[in-house]
Amino acid sequence: MNAFARNDTSILGRWWWTVDLWTLAALATLMFLGAILVLAASPAVATRIGLDSFYLVRHHFAMLPLAAAIVFGVSLMSPRNIRRLAAVGFLIALGLTAMTLVTGTEIKGATRWISLGGFSLQPSEFLKPTFAVVTAWMLAAQHDPRRWPGNAVAVLLFVVVVALLLRQPDLGMTVVVTATWFAQFFLAGLSLFWVAALGIAGAGGLVGAYFVFPHVAARVDGFLDPHSGDTYQIDRSLEAFVNGGLFGRGPGEGTVKLQLPDAHSDFVFAVAGEEFGLIACLLITALFAFVVLRSIARLMQENSQFVQLAGTGVLVGFGLQALINMASSLHLMPTKGMTLPFISYGGSSVLALALAMGMLLALSRRRVGIGESL
Repeated sequence: MNAFARNDTSILGRWWWTVDLWTLAALATLMFLGAILVLAASPAVATRIGLDSFYLVRHHFAMLPLAAAIVFGVSLMSPRNIRRLAAVGFLIALGLTAMTLVTGTEIKGATRWISLGGFSLQPSEFLKPTFAVVTAWMLAAQHDPRRWPGNAVAVLLFVVVVALLLRQPDLGMTVVVTATWFAQFFLAGLSLFWVAALGIAGAGGLVGAYFVFPHVAARVDGFLDPHSGDTYQIDRSLEAFVNGGLFGRGPGEGTVKLQLPDAHSDFVFAVAGEEFGLIACLLITALFAFVVLRSIARLMQENSQFVQLAGTGVLVGFGLQALINMASSLHLMPTKGMTLPFISYGGSSVLALALAMGMLLALSRRRVGIGESL
């Protein structure tokens, strides 16, 4: 039996019949699988760094109800309120990201974190979804009869965001933000000349990063020639997939997590491979693909350019982050410290992803005859 009648005009009733329940179910499944994998991988990491064995587990589990509330609360909003939320969130995240350059805590050679009220926050995580929505707003406003220079504003904001990310430095986040911005500009009608020009500029930027940032050069060299540097983590990751086989060793039976420093975050996919096997890895991959493809199909039926551009931007960031994490774990690309959405341990990452998916669910809701303002 359905929870609400079709003629229910309450906020929850309209939400139930207009939100994409299949995507919502897929996201809930990812959170559930993430909870299992964090429970499997985190105790060994916590013990290794001198914490109570379940410290990281408790922290992650404390974030999940808040993340679920964010997804639900944001998905209730109209596109107009999503724009407002994104604009305010973007300005706050931009300011906090700038603060990391002055007061941030340096971790592994990068200053991406600040402490707020005892909570360690990575503001750039919140830049990804909010910047995507603000960019979509500006690109859609370019066609406004009032001749708002949306394209120019979008370019200016992109330059500011990338400059801050490279100062931290965070090349992985820069790549995701750039890919998102480029995809939105392409869908907004960017000419083929500029597509080619920006593509060449992007390739040049990646080449330049190799020569400017030593850690980037080390990771690329290690990927191209495993004997040229430290490949300990990726070697253990590949070992985990080999050990797991088709069905895995069983929950809690993995051994590689005892050696992998980032088994709970960057290499949680390897833990899934060892303890639950290829079948579980394919299920996780299928869930990510389902969310992306189903949401794209719904967005294609929208008439609002803003909704299409904003939803696509959020999806590109979500899907690309998952792809980078899984490809890094399988040594299909140079390693990059990036979490697997809703699967890896995290605080800022989980909450920012919840915000992004809440926005996506809000934007992809059916609005025929329900009177919700764009």
